[in-house]
Amino acid sequence: MTDEAPRASGQCHCGEIRYSMSTAVQHHALCHCSDCRRHSGAPLVGWALVGNDEIEISGTAKIYASSEHGRRHFCGNCGTGLFYTNETIFPGQIDVQSATLDDPDLIPAQAQIQTAERIGWMEKLGDMPAFERYPPFE
Repeated sequence: MTDEAPRASGQCHCGEIRYSMSTAVQHHALCHCSDCRRHSGAPLVGWALVGNDEIEISGTAKIYASSEHGRRHFCGNCGTGLFYTNETIFPGQIDVQSATLDDPDLIPAQAQIQTAERIGWMEKLGDMPAFERYPPFE
């Protein structure tokens, strides 16, 4: 019997790239930096960091050099952002965009980072009306 952590799976939007990773992550942070926002088109991006040996990837992602050392990996077919690597900041590890997991709740978020760049209205999400599905707007 092994003490291995359970695994989580995920994929890009079209399914061309699939992955399976350990749920025992180094961190799971919600990033508010403008670089992540601009690349994803979303107000924040969830990142779950694992060792390169803790993830199996099928399919080949395109890689974009988004900074001197940062590399963003995405599906060349549908454009879904999937991974981020930076051998200077976290050698031998890969950050996985956690919203691409089949069940994102398997890895609870632990912190928000880069909040100095957070969009102002993100601080008030809890105060906004919330609807389980698309509401009828009048």
